[in-house]
Amino acid sequence: MIEIYLPIVVLLVISVALSVVILFFSRIFGPFRPNRRKLTPYESGMTPIGPAQRRIPVKFYLVAVLFIIFDIEVIFILPWAVVFRDLGAVALVGMAVFIVILLIAFIYEWKKGAMVWE
Repeated sequence: MIEIYLPIVVLLVISVALSVVILFFSRIFGPFRPNRRKLTPYESGMTPIGPAQRRIPVKFYLVAVLFIIFDIEVIFILPWAVVFRDLGAVALVGMAVFIVILLIAFIYEWKKGAMVWE
């Protein structure tokens, strides 16, 4: 039974080893001349003004939740639609429950004002 996982383990070991080797050689042979100006935070070429930690409006989080709602919907509905005829009525009810839960989340987002962008 464990033999079927051997290619995955080999791939994982090779990818980790290759990553370590690449990082090692880039540190050894690559240019590394740090100074105060290079180590300062860079954002759009402007000198940083004010604190680095600013409050982010909740609206950004609501948009992120909205993206996750639609992303999860697509991830689950597409495979379900491909094999819909083979699944039967139980799968139809299950998908209806899933869509109702997503609809509740969508209504919550709408009521919180995530659809209105200023």
